[in-house]
Order: sequence, then C-alpha cells, then structure tokens
Amino acid sequence: MESRELVRRAWAELEPHLVEQGFELVELEFAQQGGRGVLRLFVDRSGGVTIDDCVAVSQLLGPVLDAADFISDSFVLEVSSPGVDRPVRKPEDFQRFAGEKVIMKSQLPVNGRKKFKGVLQGVSDGAVRVVCDGQEYAIAIENVQRANLDR
Repeated sequence: MESRELVRRAWAELEPHLVEQGFELVELEFAQQGGRGVLRLFVDRSGGVTIDDCVAVSQLLGPVLDAADFISDSFVLEVSSPGVDRPVRKPEDFQRFAGEKVIMKSQLPVNGRKKFKGVLQGVSDGAVRVVCDGQEYAIAIENVQRANLDR
C-alpha cells in the first residue's frame, strides 16, 4: 500500500478512537527507517500531553491497528506530543492559531514563492492567509504542503 494511502486509512481508522478518549490527532506519518516501517502519531489534548498519555494512546491503538491489518509488514508505533513547533493541518487549526507565527511550504508557488514565514491570519474561502514581509498571501488549503507554528 502506498504511503499516502496508508496515512489516509490510518487517520480514518484511528481518529475516532482518539477523539473518544479526549485526544486530538494532530499529525500522522508513515516512514521507512532501517528497513522497518514507523507509524508516527502526534496527539494533543486540552492541558497538553504527558508521557503517560503517549503510553496510553499506544496501548489503545495497538490492538486497533492489529485488527485493521492494513499495514502488511512489521512496523513500530510511535506516539508523541506535537511539540512547540506544532503542525498546523486542518482548517480549524489555521483558524485557531490565527495571530501566531508560522512557517509554511506550498506545493505550487504563490506569487513566485513556496516558503512562507510570517503571521498566520486564519483561513477563509478555502485559503490560508499569512502575512510575510509585510504582504498578505492567500494559499489554497490543498496547496499547503506543510505548516508548523514558529514558537
């Protein structure tokens, strides 16, 4: 299964279980390291995430992943907090963190640039708005390759 499809399927499978336990799925990645797959989940909750929370999430989701059985090879499950450079991914995240510094990269150029470091203005009409170097840019949310808070 292609990595992008695996991430999409894992997100759909795991997010409801996390929400039920009061967690937010911030980001999910699948990568190959040393010949083995690594499924990385970044979770958050009101008040932050502790090491004990990460252990609990791992114990909760291990059986779910085993039952779903869509990762054919052996893999390692890593669970952590999003950290200070929290990924910003969903439309509601872009709105929630309006006013904060952000670093973004677009897939396609917007007004001749693909890298943006500035202040997040939020999201409207399907576009993320960010002010960089005194100019506001509107980047279609589908064009955002990666965005992280810059704290």
